[in-house]
Amino acid sequence: MTRALRLRGLLALAVIALSLFISFTVPVRLGLDLRGGTQIVLETRPGKGDSAAEATDRTLEVLRDRIDALGVAEPSLSRSGTDRIVVELPGVQDPARAADVLGRTAQLTFHEVLGTASPKAGASPKAGAGGPRVLEDETGQPLRLAAASLTGKDVEEAAARLDQRGGAGWHVALDFKGSGGDGWAGLTGKAACRPAGDPGRRVAIVLDDKVISSPQVDPSVRCGTGIGGGATRITGSFGAEEAKELALLINGGALPVPVETVEQRTVGPTLGAEAITASAWAAAVGTALTGVFIIAVYRLLGALAVVALACYGLISYAALVALGATLTLPGLAGFVLAIGMAVDANVLVFERAREEYAARTRPSPRSSLAAGFKGAFSAIADSNITTLIAAGLLFFLASGPVRGFGVTLGIGVLASMFSALVVTRVLADPVVDRPWLRRRARLTGIAHTGAVRDRLARREPRLMRRPRRWLALSAAALALAASGIAVRGLDFGVEFTGGRLIEYGTSSPVDPDRARAALADAGFPGAVVQSSGDQRISVRTDRLTNAEASAVTRAVGAVGGGADKLRDETIGPSLGKELRRGALIALAVALGAQLLYLSARFRWLFGTAAVAALAHDVVILVGVFAWLGKPIDGVFLAALLTVIGYSVNDSVVVFDRVRYLVRRSPEAPFATLANRALLQTLPRTVNTGMGAAFILTALAVFGGDSLTDFALALLIGVAVGTYSSMFTATPLAIELHRRG
Repeated sequence: MTRALRLRGLLALAVIALSLFISFTVPVRLGLDLRGGTQIVLETRPGKGDSAAEATDRTLEVLRDRIDALGVAEPSLSRSGTDRIVVELPGVQDPARAADVLGRTAQLTFHEVLGTASPKAGASPKAGAGGPRVLEDETGQPLRLAAASLTGKDVEEAAARLDQRGGAGWHVALDFKGSGGDGWAGLTGKAACRPAGDPGRRVAIVLDDKVISSPQVDPSVRCGTGIGGGATRITGSFGAEEAKELALLINGGALPVPVETVEQRTVGPTLGAEAITASAWAAAVGTALTGVFIIAVYRLLGALAVVALACYGLISYAALVALGATLTLPGLAGFVLAIGMAVDANVLVFERAREEYAARTRPSPRSSLAAGFKGAFSAIADSNITTLIAAGLLFFLASGPVRGFGVTLGIGVLASMFSALVVTRVLADPVVDRPWLRRRARLTGIAHTGAVRDRLARREPRLMRRPRRWLALSAAALALAASGIAVRGLDFGVEFTGGRLIEYGTSSPVDPDRARAALADAGFPGAVVQSSGDQRISVRTDRLTNAEASAVTRAVGAVGGGADKLRDETIGPSLGKELRRGALIALAVALGAQLLYLSARFRWLFGTAAVAALAHDVVILVGVFAWLGKPIDGVFLAALLTVIGYSVNDSVVVFDRVRYLVRRSPEAPFATLANRALLQTLPRTVNTGMGAAFILTALAVFGGDSLTDFALALLIGVAVGTYSSMFTATPLAIELHRRG
């Protein structure tokens, strides 16, 4: 055993052991669809002249930022009526604290202290948005405060810190924006002109009409100069949680209007037990079929790859649990699909090893496998780095579920590379070197080229002889998809358009599964049903006419022995305008970054062709769903983002082989080399696509209504992505090359 192999083995053991420890000791967070959670209903209190609906929408966006800072993943926020916000939080450990954080206005202001006031004066918090006011300091002493010199809008960032050296305990460090820093220097410079001990030498920091800190300006600060650097700290008798909560509120910003918590309760899962069980069986069947397929194609190395894929699943799961990610049903289905797609790196290595074995005069399984790992590394690295770029930008620029997808995607990519390049090699290197296996080399799975490669080698089809025909076919598919969007339109789901929320009180307890079945029979298969008490049930649907609402009431009443409406309100979209805008900006920047990376690693024409093929895949997938009348909802969004990652991977693998062939034969015609690269990578494309197709077909057939559209979108996306990487990106690269 070589030293390199020993180090890889120790690293693999350490990572797997840590993953096992996390998996068995850290509880997993399940989403609202699988476990339910806490529902908090907030009511806004807009002032005179304010539009209630507009104020509520602005408040909702601030609350979304606060929830992200709380560390709650996959929440649901929507406007109900004109002045209410329904917040649903999965897996919250302390619902009371969450309600308190969400309900606080968080108006932060900084004031000059004019002096003390007599105790009889009392506090006058409302006296002075623009004039003096009286508030009690931390000790209860009334202070006369001037109008606010700075507000929370002047703060760039707040962070909870522990001062271990000075012994001051927890505090909140503030960094001001440019003009805010000047204002802070002016405020403290004015206070520094007062003598030490004078109340006027203090600066009051006020949160929601309460003085949380009023420190004296240090004697070292010069009069008129103040404290520079654009930073300060809020000190006080803070504990760790208080300091973190204060930083969270400052970073999230003040609510535009005050809110009041009018209701707080526990709600059940939005999916029934039968749907969850069916989806679990579908995932198990699909994963088993993928494993059998890989073993059938690659034999012994295929079996080792299946073990490595199991390690990939364990590592990915442990990473998600350790980061506190919330697992929803589409997320779990995507996680299972990632196992099928993670086989891609193994397939790249094994197919390259087959080529090396066939090309060598005196081949051996071990030398061919080593050459396969070396030769496939650039394709694995480039395809995964482009995906990591997209994942990173989605995380930093987007929010809500799109940001969560970026985390999941990044973890999946890193775990996939580790399982293929480290775990598979640790398992395979000692096995292929066995003396008995040298005499039975075909058992390894790499001592023959495979049926697909043999057939292509015999026929040598010139697929790229007329690249414009392929481009014309792609253009026709795009036109057909675009016409579907224009003619049929897009059926946006409740997450994008909003809908109607009806809550019922029933005469007898209602099983949510029975209510879902009754509503599906009544013509509302997409209705979201949740239990919200022993004899209370809520139904969330698209927008309804009065006749349709009556049909919903009759269906619920039939299974509940009668139903009385407790609440009937229109609800806004849970994926609001700001979230959608952020997601689109993140996607656009991610595509631009991928284009730059591919242009740097390959040539600009390769990057342009890959991004064009990606856009082709997105338009066709959306167009097919438009023609089929399928909803464009949060589940479809997750599928679309997955397809984007898959499409880029496929194109990069083909272009990596083109780059390799161009370096070997720089004088050969580019179209000939592109055609050869396409034929050489076709076995990998077919085998990777089959691995994903087995899982997706099982999810579509056995997964039930909750996963059918998700699996269908991914099946279409994988098929279109496979096609476009070969017959859109490659012909486009040839045409761009011809044009100079």
